[in-house]
Amino acid sequence: MALPVVAVVGRPNVGKSTLFNKIVGQRLSIVEDIPGVTRDRIYYDTEWRGQAFTLVDTGGIEPRSDDVVLSQMRRQAEIAIEKADVVLMMTDIKTGMTATDAEVAQMLLKANKEIILCVNKVDRPGDPPPEIYEFYNLGLGDPYPISSTHGLGLGELLDAVYEKIQHVEPEPEYEDAIKVALIGKPNVGKSSLVNCILGENRLVVSDVPGTTRDAVDSLKENEHGKYVFIDTAGLRKKNKVTEIIERYSVVRSYMAVDRADVVLIMIDANEGVTEQDTKIAGFAHEKGKASIVVVNKWDAVEKDDKTMDKMREKISEDLKFMSYAPIVFISAKTGQRVDKLYEMINFVAEQHSRRISTGVLNDMLADATAKVQPPTDKGKRLKLLYMTQPAVNPPTFVVFVNDKELFHFSYQRYIENCIRDTFGLTGTPIHIVSREKGENFEL
Repeated sequence: MALPVVAVVGRPNVGKSTLFNKIVGQRLSIVEDIPGVTRDRIYYDTEWRGQAFTLVDTGGIEPRSDDVVLSQMRRQAEIAIEKADVVLMMTDIKTGMTATDAEVAQMLLKANKEIILCVNKVDRPGDPPPEIYEFYNLGLGDPYPISSTHGLGLGELLDAVYEKIQHVEPEPEYEDAIKVALIGKPNVGKSSLVNCILGENRLVVSDVPGTTRDAVDSLKENEHGKYVFIDTAGLRKKNKVTEIIERYSVVRSYMAVDRADVVLIMIDANEGVTEQDTKIAGFAHEKGKASIVVVNKWDAVEKDDKTMDKMREKISEDLKFMSYAPIVFISAKTGQRVDKLYEMINFVAEQHSRRISTGVLNDMLADATAKVQPPTDKGKRLKLLYMTQPAVNPPTFVVFVNDKELFHFSYQRYIENCIRDTFGLTGTPIHIVSREKGENFEL
């Protein structure tokens, strides 16, 4: 189930990123005394009083010229308000209430969202200074005085977040449905594929990159099963993510991958694998998601009987870190091979959740070590004592050894290849964890 989303919004330089870092307990957002420093997608799953939620750090108001100040402010506020379950609006006691604060507050008041107002840079403990009372004029209720730098007042603020989250209606879950996220660069055909699958123009399709602004869920049920297809905004290079609204869309795309069971990594057949495709695929790989590489626009490629094999070989080379992912060639425009996606989605989802018995695993391990002896270092040989599988999604294996330092990456890769050769596990990454005898078993 998707976690409630808490977005930190406000004008530049009120301390949003500092507060974000303080709550999550690590320096994830860049903090500088320069308006508009936040550029990248910054979100983090955290919790308070046992309640988990996703905290999002948004960019402040970034007017690029005098004639777009109001429009930029509105776009930033509107997208943050629309997509968050709880909006945490930050202001600054040192500058006092500004006209921009009032504009954002007016938008918040028009939205049906849970809102919390906090006044930052109250750096002294004790009773809040009298200047805090002017923020009541925003009409957002009691302001919470905090210091994001020193952590003062954060307990009370997070208690307020906790109370607001209790009223958030969870996103609907579709029982037994496989959640499939479509990711890729802009204009690669994600929305066209969803429309083809659904047999209707469910999503706006345009040749203008960035048409899709949010992650959109579409339910599909057929003879193959139930699916929730999540169309996401195209993921561009960081230096090309210039629109404030698009930065928030990127956040939602990555969150869609988090909650997906299977990820379709879409590649443009006319371009092949680009550097950005590699980064996008790498994110799904790092998240341990079952993945399928979908080469779209295959109908537009001039080909002979060897074109597909050459393209498959090139993709496997460019995405060699996820060689486990099957490759499917389709055309969302004509519907070519789109029906084959269902069986492949079902297959990789099953592989992603596959569990192998300890006895069978150790038979494989004995054969593997007999064929290729474990390495030695300074006269000491690595011994693989036994293996077990404590988790799925993705399949995770714990190998107990005599010395973890001897279990080098190259031999781990050999063991992973043996697992795949024996059990398949197509479409899913594999995690291998080493433990010494008697060491804590927890992952």
